[in-house]
Amino acid sequence: MATPVVTKTAWKLQEIVAHASNVSSLVLGKASGRLLATGGDDCRVNLWSVNKPNCIMSLTGHTSPVESVRLNTPEELIVAGSQSGSIRVWDLEAAKILRTLMGHKANICSLDFHPYGEFVASGSQDTNIKLWDIRRKGCVFRYRGHSQAVRCLRFSPDGKWLASAADDHTVKLWDLTAGKMMSEFPGHTGPVNVVEFHPNEYLLASGSSDRTIRFWDLEKFQVVSCIEGEPGPVRSVLFNPDGCCLYSGCQDSLRVYGWEPERCFDVVLVNWGKVADLAICNDQLIGVAFSQSNVSSYVVDLTRVTRTGMVAQDPVQDSRPLAQQPPHPSAPLRRIYERPSTACSKPQRVKQNSESERRSPSSEDDRDERESRAEIQNTEDYNEIFQPKNSISRTPPRRSEPFPAPPEDDMATAKEAAKPSPATDVQFPVPNAVKIPQQVELLDEDAMSQIRKGHDTMCVVLTSRHKNLDTVWAAWTTGDIKTSVDSAVAINDLSVVVDLLNIVNQKASLWKLDLCTTILPQIEKLLKSKYESYVQTGCTSLKLILKRFLPLITDMLAAPPSVGVDISREERLHKCRLCYKQLKSISGFVKSKSSLSGRHGSAFRELHLLMASLD
Repeated sequence: MATPVVTKTAWKLQEIVAHASNVSSLVLGKASGRLLATGGDDCRVNLWSVNKPNCIMSLTGHTSPVESVRLNTPEELIVAGSQSGSIRVWDLEAAKILRTLMGHKANICSLDFHPYGEFVASGSQDTNIKLWDIRRKGCVFRYRGHSQAVRCLRFSPDGKWLASAADDHTVKLWDLTAGKMMSEFPGHTGPVNVVEFHPNEYLLASGSSDRTIRFWDLEKFQVVSCIEGEPGPVRSVLFNPDGCCLYSGCQDSLRVYGWEPERCFDVVLVNWGKVADLAICNDQLIGVAFSQSNVSSYVVDLTRVTRTGMVAQDPVQDSRPLAQQPPHPSAPLRRIYERPSTACSKPQRVKQNSESERRSPSSEDDRDERESRAEIQNTEDYNEIFQPKNSISRTPPRRSEPFPAPPEDDMATAKEAAKPSPATDVQFPVPNAVKIPQQVELLDEDAMSQIRKGHDTMCVVLTSRHKNLDTVWAAWTTGDIKTSVDSAVAINDLSVVVDLLNIVNQKASLWKLDLCTTILPQIEKLLKSKYESYVQTGCTSLKLILKRFLPLITDMLAAPPSVGVDISREERLHKCRLCYKQLKSISGFVKSKSSLSGRHGSAFRELHLLMASLD
């Protein structure tokens, strides 16, 4: 009797080169889980069919890197926001530009389509949120309230509310009808990267760089629970379609959470690095990640993932009594969204209007038409996805087949070992007497030796770092922050400085002027580091210093000399001069990096604006 094939729970589906330069944004179509859109530093938006190697369509028109992209629910329209603050909307079925929307003063960080109407919401580095009417080509409303970049926007399932997440550590809920903020949800201690509405209940989830996920009750406007201990910043979350659990795309893993009580149902290892977006189709979760110009897609078989009930291993909470399990989704604890019941209650799609309504006859529209193009690069895939022969069929078809799961690695390895290598076939025919398994064993021993070497080196590095942190901790426990910072700097290990700054950055009141004189030279090293996390920490620390101390420094230096002897003033003036000199040294480097794209570019541009008074 044949042995059943054991397949993988999670696997890598494909890796493609998506753009001629770095990829700066991407999004999956949530309805199908099969359509992928990528934005790049080459100012293009490219459309892909997941697990197919060729680009379906390339959309041009933007003149600066594309920072954010979003597909509407039926996957017929796509909106893309650029570094310059411009927004463009394309009709994918008509393969043409629909609208160009101008108004933001900085790069677009987040976008979302209204679930029923012809509206788009945009969030920017300029801290503003704008609601646009695609049909009238105008800004309907501007929402002000955030003090830093708006990183994520989501409309509620009933289309009445808009949730926003920002770098200012807050989540805000806006009432679209009243045109004002309904509630603000404080609690996160780091930038909030993502928000997601529960598909049915009045519940909102938010994920932050503080490594927590918070659940908010939208009736009582209070926190329901908080998931702590995420392995890194939370960038991507998604509710299961029936609302039974929340998926969090962590560094190299997928975690499945419940919220009443807070608990982790399952953890699936997926080597996807920093996953950027998630979608669910055919009981499979699709995850996509990007690095430089490459985009990788991954699949997790959800039929083999625990999504409810008790589990043996719970990294979030210890085991709870079974009676405390969340109720079945069919018996929700909260109010349920009231969606439009019929299609006739929804506004008509723009593509169903007459040509005169769809494109207002203006020279600006004509220029948009000339400057923006939709280049169909794969006619066969385009016709299959965006121009189905049967008018009733969907974009892409709803009944797509699930991706076949590959066998587990040990079975795949056995099959591969049984095959002679291609090089051996061509150059050196191997007679039957040669013992190939022995060669494989030698290679395995060699590989294990290399792994051990790397492991030993890492152990030495981590042991050294632990001792250094113990030294800093000994100084910290005395309550003398300046001494602990001095000891971290004296160790001459930037990783220890980063660890300490990540703590100090969480509480602005810890910063003092004498601390700045010690930290600023280290910040300059962090900004020039090749490690992304070091640069991010350096930017955060520098921003805190500029906001808290730059006005004091400039005022002190501009003040006339005091009469008589004032020792404390002289000491403060000396510190201000030191800080000013160091800031001037850093400002040149910040200016040179302000033209970069992506999050670092945005951070450097913000720092450059804050340092304008130094020039």
